[in-house]
Amino acid sequence: MGIIWTIIIGFLAGVVAKFIMPGDKEPAGFILTTILGIVGAFVATFLGQALGWYGPNQGAGFIGAVVGAIVVLAIYGFIASRRTTTL
Repeated sequence: MGIIWTIIIGFLAGVVAKFIMPGDKEPAGFILTTILGIVGAFVATFLGQALGWYGPNQGAGFIGAVVGAIVVLAIYGFIASRRTTTL
């Protein structure tokens, strides 16, 4: 049940993050939005544990997952905007 809950929270966090930071260069689709939220949750958990906000066996909550997804989305947008192709 834990992995299913992580996927659901990851999807919701990804949707909220894409709602807060819309753009045309960001990844789209159900699977990429879910992956964005899950990666955001892992980033928030890692940073929270490194800063001492969470204990060793604690994970980030929904708000932390959304913030982490926004950070991942901003980094992705920055990298995608730098990779322009010219003919």
